[in-house]
Amino acid sequence: MVTIKKIAELCGVSRGTVDRVLNKRGRVKPETEAAVLAMAKQLGYQPNPAGKALAARKHRPVVGIVLTSEGNPFFDDVIKGIKTAEERYAIYGLQVELKTMRGYHVEDQLALLESFRGTANAIIVNPINDERIAEALNDYVDQGVYVITLNTDIENCRRNCYVGSDYFNGGETACALLELLLGEQASVGIVLGVRHVLGHRLRLEGFQQRMERIPGFHILEVIENNDDEIYSYERTRKMLQDYPDMNALFIAAGGVYGACRAVLSMPERKKLTVVAFDSVPTTVEMMKKGVLHTIIYQHPYRQGHKAMDIAFQYLVNDIKPACSTYILKNEIKMLENL
Repeated sequence: MVTIKKIAELCGVSRGTVDRVLNKRGRVKPETEAAVLAMAKQLGYQPNPAGKALAARKHRPVVGIVLTSEGNPFFDDVIKGIKTAEERYAIYGLQVELKTMRGYHVEDQLALLESFRGTANAIIVNPINDERIAEALNDYVDQGVYVITLNTDIENCRRNCYVGSDYFNGGETACALLELLLGEQASVGIVLGVRHVLGHRLRLEGFQQRMERIPGFHILEVIENNDDEIYSYERTRKMLQDYPDMNALFIAAGGVYGACRAVLSMPERKKLTVVAFDSVPTTVEMMKKGVLHTIIYQHPYRQGHKAMDIAFQYLVNDIKPACSTYILKNEIKMLENL
């Protein structure tokens, strides 16, 4: 095992100097720092986990988390992934403060982000795609706080890392599934969350672009439900009443249960082919009832766990992720392979 003592001997410096370089503590001449880092890399030096744990417990780094999860069952598994990682890293003194909100009100999210000012060493957030949120996150980055966007990304932001699915591809995949199920003719209604969530907008754009290859596909209406089951029911039902010839429904975000309940409330309609996202219990129920034909799964548990893992590696082990985006693939599921 390569030790700090060995590096110090080979570089002709004290163990204290090597410790300061490797742990970024105190002033060291640039040429000495470069020599120590080069030797450590050459020898394949790895920090002692016990020593790292002790140092982290003294520092007690804080991860502040903001999720728009209230009323949206998709985030149940995201939070499970976060909690599992939190328990795993508790020995290192890592502190996690999770704050949740309902809907997509910019002022509410700004207030939650501001509540971590001066305390958080890292921020994990599924952001609303608004310039005010981007400015707040950029300000955190400028202050040295590590910012991870989770589940959905944000434009014009210098966040450090994104963990989530490829939303544009999700929209493309949904359109391709409807083509497989219906052939080349479809009159489609789309139930969106909100356009000012980047992921929701990208799913719509992906669907529209893929649809250009199918002349017989037409979008009748795009409605927004704010990921709220009641809104989803009411607005989907009205859309179904307004367009009796609709034969396909794409539910592009949350509110799947409400939209499917709207379909069930109109038994006189001809059968709709419905594609949605995520395998939460209510979605599975609608698949068993035959309302939902297929879903696109985006690995929520892994999203939450991966975001926490990145924060831990950075705050405790001083290891930056190998890339700035971690994409979990969109996976097609039917009732038989849930």
